[in-house]
Amino acid sequence: MTSAYPAFAHSNAEADFLPASDAAPTHTLVLPSIHCAGCIRTVEEVLSRQPDIRSARVNLTRRRAAVSGDPGADPGPWIRELAAAGIEAHEATKDASGIDNGKTLVLPLGVAGFAMMNVMLLSVAVWSGASDSTRDFLHWISAAIALPATVYAAQPFFRHAWSALSVGRLNIDVPISLAIILASAMSLYEVASGGEHAWFDAALALTFFLLAGRVLDQRMRRSARSAAADLAAIEPARAIRIEDGVQRSRPLGDFRVGDTLWLAVGTRVPVDAVLDDGSVEVDRSAITGEIDPLALTGGDTLTAGDIVLTGPVTATATAVGEDTTLRRMTRLVATAENARSRYSGLADRAAAIYTPTVHIVAAAAFLGWLLATGDVRVALNVAIATLIITCPCALGLAVPAVAVVATSRLYRNGLLVKSETALERLAGIDTVVFDKTGTLTRRVLKVPPNMPDADRRLLRTLTESSDHPLSRTLLDALAKTAPGDVSNVREIAGNGVEGTWNGNSVRFGRGAWVGGASDTAYAIGGRIYAISSTEDLLPDARKSIDSLKAKGLAVCLLTGDTGARAQQVAARLGVDRFWSEVSPEGKSAILQQLRAAGCSVLMVGDGLNDTAALAAADASIAPGNALDASRNAADVVIVSGRLPGVAEAISTARLAKRRILQNFGVAAVYNAIAVPLAVAGIATPLMAAIAMSTSSLVVILNAGRWRRQ
Repeated sequence: MTSAYPAFAHSNAEADFLPASDAAPTHTLVLPSIHCAGCIRTVEEVLSRQPDIRSARVNLTRRRAAVSGDPGADPGPWIRELAAAGIEAHEATKDASGIDNGKTLVLPLGVAGFAMMNVMLLSVAVWSGASDSTRDFLHWISAAIALPATVYAAQPFFRHAWSALSVGRLNIDVPISLAIILASAMSLYEVASGGEHAWFDAALALTFFLLAGRVLDQRMRRSARSAAADLAAIEPARAIRIEDGVQRSRPLGDFRVGDTLWLAVGTRVPVDAVLDDGSVEVDRSAITGEIDPLALTGGDTLTAGDIVLTGPVTATATAVGEDTTLRRMTRLVATAENARSRYSGLADRAAAIYTPTVHIVAAAAFLGWLLATGDVRVALNVAIATLIITCPCALGLAVPAVAVVATSRLYRNGLLVKSETALERLAGIDTVVFDKTGTLTRRVLKVPPNMPDADRRLLRTLTESSDHPLSRTLLDALAKTAPGDVSNVREIAGNGVEGTWNGNSVRFGRGAWVGGASDTAYAIGGRIYAISSTEDLLPDARKSIDSLKAKGLAVCLLTGDTGARAQQVAARLGVDRFWSEVSPEGKSAILQQLRAAGCSVLMVGDGLNDTAALAAADASIAPGNALDASRNAADVVIVSGRLPGVAEAISTARLAKRRILQNFGVAAVYNAIAVPLAVAGIATPLMAAIAMSTSSLVVILNAGRWRRQ
C-alpha cells in the first residue's frame, strides 16, 4: 500500500533536528600524523579534558579536529597536551588541507623495494652454498645496502612508534619498528661475528610491504573534500543594508536582526528575512532541490541561500550569523561528516586486538627461551623470528589491496569511490533511499504540436541562448530544428529570453512575463503558445530500482516535492514507501530515524538540499551531474550518470568485503601455523621473513584474482 509522510514539510523548529552538542566549531586543528581509529580516540579524549573545550570531533580523512569552545581561547595549551600524548597538532590556516596524499611515502617505498630486491639477490647466492669469506663478503655488501635503506624507508613507522612510546602508549607501529630494528641489529651482529645467517632482507621486506599498504590506503583519501565547506562557500561575504535611507555594502558579520536588506536581481539572500512588501520570485533549489521559481509576497519568509529572480526588493532580517538556515545546514553536514569519519574499518578493529597480542607473544617467547636455555642470543633469535612472522603485513594489505582493485573496477564502469571505508559500509546496506527530482526524474518542457516550423526555428534560437535547466530540455526536443534569425537576444534573470525578429518582439520564459496564462509561454508578436511540461523518469530509473529490489534491498523515495507528484513517481517506479514535502533537515532526520530502527541506509541524491542527508547516511552516492557540495558529501560519484551504477556499487562492495574477509582468513591461518613454529624455535628469522613475504603476496594475489572476473 502506498503511503506518504509529509511530517517534516513545514516545520518551524528545524533547529531541533540538530544534536544538542552541535555547536559551531571555534577552532580547527590540523593533525598530520593521525592514521587510525586509535589516534581519533586519543585526540578526542585529550581535547575533552580541556576546561575551555565543549566538544571536539576528529575527521580522519581530512586529518582535522573541529573544536567547539571559547572563541577567544588560545589553542596553544591544547596543542601541547596533544604533543604530550604523542599527537602532532597545528592550528589550521585557510589553505591548510591536512590531507596527506601519500606522496611522502612513495620515495621511501621505492627505496625499500629497490634495496630489498638487491639484498634478496645477494641472499640467493648465500642460500646457494656460499661459505666462509665469500659468504661474509656478501653479507657485508647486504649490510651496506640494507642498513641505510632501512633507516630511511622505515622512518614513518619509527616516528609514529616513538610518538606513542614517549607518552606510554602502544600502536601498531611499535611491533613493526621493533621487528625492523631487532632484525637489522641481530643481522649486523651475526655478520660482524662471522655467523651464517643475516636477515636484512626480512627487515626490508617488512618495510616494503607495510609502506605499500600505507600508500594504497592514502590513495583512497586523495579525492576527499568537505561538503560542509562547499555549503559555507555559497554564503555571500557582503550584502547591502539600508542605513538612514542609504544603501551601504557591509560585511555579513555586521548584520543584526531587524536590519533592512536591499536585494537586487541575482543576489543570493545572505540571512533569513521577511519580505517587506510587494512580490518576488526566488530560486530556492539550494534548500528544496526543486528548480521551479517560488513566488513570495509581503510577509513571506526569505531563506539564506535563496537567489532573488525578480526585484529589487527589501527585506527585514529575522535570523543572522549561526542562526540562519544555511549555517544550520552547514553545521548539520559537518556533524554528519565527522561522525561518519569515525567509522572504524575492519583493519582498524583487527589491529586494536592484534597489536598487544604481538608484544605478548614475542615477549613470552623471549622469556621462555631465556629461562630454558640461559642463552640470550638464542632467545633473541626466537623473539625476532616471532616478531617478523607475526608482523601485520598481510593484515595491513588485506583492506587496501582489495579496495584499490575494487575501486579501479568501479572506476572503469563509471563510478568514482571517494571514501576509504565506503566499500565496507556499502556492503552492509539493506535500505536505499532516493531523492526524486534530478536523481530519478527531470522536468521536461514540451513543444506544442501545432507550432509551425518557422516559429519552432525562432524558439530554437531563444532556448540556445538560455542557461536555465528547463530551457535545455526544450532545446533537446528541438535538436533537429534549424535555428532562426533572431537578433538582440538577451536573457532576463528570473523571467526568460527575449529578442527581435522582423521588427517584432520574441519572448520565451515565465508565463506572466511573456503574456500567457500558463507557467511557461512563448510569444511572437501577437501569437502566444502555452509551453506544457512533464516530469519524466530518467533512463534506467525503473531498471535500477528493480535491480536493487531483486537484491533484497528496501527502496524508498524522499523528496521536497508535493505529495501528489511524489505519489505519481513512486507508483511509476514501483516504490511503496515515500516521504514528500521534506525540508533538508527533515531529510537528515528521517535517515536518522531509519538508522535508529536498525536499517543500514544508502542515500542517493544530487542537490544541495540532499547534502545533509548524504552525509548522515551510512553510505551515499551522488550522480555525476550533482552539485559540488553533494558530490563531496557522497562516498561514491556516478561519473557515467548511469543509475544502474547504484546496484553495481553495492554488488562490488559485497564482493570486496568477501575478499577482505578471505584475506583476513589467510592472515589468521598463516599466523595459526607460523607463530607456533616461531615460538618453538623451529622457524629461523630467515624462514620467518620468507613466510611473512609469502603471506603478503597471497593477500595481493587474492585481491588481484578479482580483476579477471
